[in-house]
Amino acid sequence: MNHQDQKQEDQLSIRRKSFMNNWNKRKLIIPIAISALLWSPVSVSHHAAAAADHSEPPHYKRALPSAAILIDAGHGGVDGGTVFGDTLEKHINLAVAQKLYLLLRSQGINAVLNRTGDYALSDDNRWHQTSSRHRRDLSQRRQLTDEIDIALFVSLHVNWAKNAVKHGPLVLHQDNGKSALLATCIQDALNQFQKTSELPRLGKPYYLLKTVKQPAVIVEMGFLSHAGDRQMLTNRVSQTRLATSIANGLRQYMMLVGSLD
Repeated sequence: MNHQDQKQEDQLSIRRKSFMNNWNKRKLIIPIAISALLWSPVSVSHHAAAAADHSEPPHYKRALPSAAILIDAGHGGVDGGTVFGDTLEKHINLAVAQKLYLLLRSQGINAVLNRTGDYALSDDNRWHQTSSRHRRDLSQRRQLTDEIDIALFVSLHVNWAKNAVKHGPLVLHQDNGKSALLATCIQDALNQFQKTSELPRLGKPYYLLKTVKQPAVIVEMGFLSHAGDRQMLTNRVSQTRLATSIANGLRQYMMLVGSLD
């Protein structure tokens, strides 16, 4: 090992020790077949069957026996997200989320999707008494992090700007070290793929980043308002490369902290 390699190894060791505090190791288990979770009409959210007058979320057994990465496919159903012509953000989010899910599961990493089709999670929420569909959607996404044994929360989205020159990925994180490290690992991997040099940012105003208890990030995969990003976001091959980059970032994070839970 040369001097440079030793220096890099020492840096990794220092970072690993810093983020290992109170971080218990757990063996990952894959209890659900990939095809069953992706294509079955039964998803991890069962609140649609709950009575309409519930004032608080129902409680039931955890769906997975070991800590998982929850992949949050942003928007869905009546909520199309960012739009450019006939291109809707919700479809891009789901496509990349499904590819990321399959990649992680094929590598022995426990993962789960909170949306497996084109529907709004607010439709599953019968416990949050509010007239705002958007608030029901967000609270349902957060509630799933309590109902499932979650180690990490990764929310996939697409960005938009009035300035059509703006482009590239951006990862937003919580105000804590583990989330910041997770964001850095994913941002670095996406920068390498998209040949950008963006830094992750603190996402204070965002509901999910404020309320999810586990390390969480919001991944803005690119700008639908930018022609080059738009072509990348809507191309199946590029979507796979996006998912691969995010998976690489997740694996880097796991290497640094030692395990998922």
